[in-house]
Amino acid sequence: MYTSIKEIVEAAKTRQKRIYELAIEQEMEMTKATYDEIWERMDKNLKTMEDAVKRSTEGDGVFSPTGLTGGDAVKIKKYRESGKTLSGDLMMLGVQNAVGTNEVNAAMGVICATPTAGASGTIPGVLFAIKDKLNLRREDQIHFLFTTALFGMVVANNACISGAMGGCQAEVGSASAMAAAAAVEAAGGTPEQSSHAFSTALQNLLGLVCDPVAGLVEIPCVKRNAVGTANALVAADLALAGVKNLIDADEVIEAMYQVGRRMPRELRETGLGGVAATPTGIAIRNKIFGKE
Repeated sequence: MYTSIKEIVEAAKTRQKRIYELAIEQEMEMTKATYDEIWERMDKNLKTMEDAVKRSTEGDGVFSPTGLTGGDAVKIKKYRESGKTLSGDLMMLGVQNAVGTNEVNAAMGVICATPTAGASGTIPGVLFAIKDKLNLRREDQIHFLFTTALFGMVVANNACISGAMGGCQAEVGSASAMAAAAAVEAAGGTPEQSSHAFSTALQNLLGLVCDPVAGLVEIPCVKRNAVGTANALVAADLALAGVKNLIDADEVIEAMYQVGRRMPRELRETGLGGVAATPTGIAIRNKIFGKE
């Protein structure tokens, strides 16, 4: 089993394999499942992501039971269609897909936790944004997901992917880094460039707190996936341009873990700090659950 990003990069170089190939090989070895079984599972994950993105922009969109979130993916889609976006259509398509996925999650719909439900929009946000630009076939998209999975496994085993343990840096931060690494590979980048994209993306979101208003995965979670998507695309472009991150990926993972350990409990998914503790955040909680 790969225990570091460095090991993944070195194995890809030495064995002349793509990162997604290493991921599939490891999964076969660890689970004793066949290639076809593993592929079928990942294809199902991709289908789940596709369905969530599609559902999010049908009609007026989807809305959560609380009414706190919903319908924004449709608004973003209409804004994109106006041709007036400041950050470009591809970027906003990624944001639309990320927001839409998390709106489906908040509406109690089916999503694929990548790596968590709260961060479920970032990876599909990036994948479906670059799909047409890079002419990614379905098998290429599945390869993308395997690459994210291998990087994510290292994060999970060496640090954490839970907001309760490490703040949102461990959720959206990890998802953003995983997506950045996979985007580089999908664009034809080297394993080293994937590593640089990963470290840049995760480094950019160090210290991101987990402060769900009323303890619900809605505010600010949905919009943080939009930022995670944009961050991943920028980090991928930086790496593809040849820009290196001087702090390597494994050291950034350790830094994220240490930052998470030092976060007070109020900033780790308890809903007691950050925007959850603002007057508006408290008022929303009281409206939904009543005063304590």
